[in-house]
Amino acid sequence: MWVIFYSCAWLTILVLYRDIFRGGYSREYGDMWLKWWGRKNVDAFRSYLTINYPDNFKTEPGRPYIIMSNHRSHFDVPVSMLVMPGSVRMLAKSELFKIPLWGRGLRHGEFISIDRSHPIQARKDLAAAREKMESGIMVWIYPEGGRSRTGKLQPFKKGGFIMAIDSGATIIPVGIRGTAEVVKPETLDFYTDRNVTVEIGTPIDASRYTLMQKDELIEEVHTAIASLAGES
Repeated sequence: MWVIFYSCAWLTILVLYRDIFRGGYSREYGDMWLKWWGRKNVDAFRSYLTINYPDNFKTEPGRPYIIMSNHRSHFDVPVSMLVMPGSVRMLAKSELFKIPLWGRGLRHGEFISIDRSHPIQARKDLAAAREKMESGIMVWIYPEGGRSRTGKLQPFKKGGFIMAIDSGATIIPVGIRGTAEVVKPETLDFYTDRNVTVEIGTPIDASRYTLMQKDELIEEVHTAIASLAGES
């Protein structure tokens, strides 16, 4: 219930007030409310959130970044808003953009639609994601293509890695643990007072790979995320 309440509050404030009545809003304004939304959802479930960064971790302004993580629960999304400083937006399935009001909020919030059922459109969507990166947004991708129903890391889709190589992006691997214990997959069951840990891995420079070597990049990132997520 609290997730729905805070989501509706965020949409109402951002979309109705700023977008319709005030003629739009800045990216920084959107960043502020996304982090507020994430924090309120974490607090509503009384979750204990810990974020661990590698030694000397920092991001460089003007450099394209793609964040890739495992995906076990809907609760991953608000948690993800709190992990990195600056502007973070997600690659989200196109069906979400068709929901009245919610879809408008996603579009005006600079989230990126991906239509994996149509390869030509998917390529256009990835090109749009690249433009977002070039403008200063860190793009968050769940490379499994959706939530894992088993809790184990699934094989990765290739599109995000092609985009990373084409744009010379740095991939930041992330492992999220504990969110499936807060909001259970495939149910409406949720639990409070759970520990959630986000492990940030060592950045991987995709420019070291060619498109012919994309499978090697996928393997490196898959191995990193599996380790960070607590899998062997």
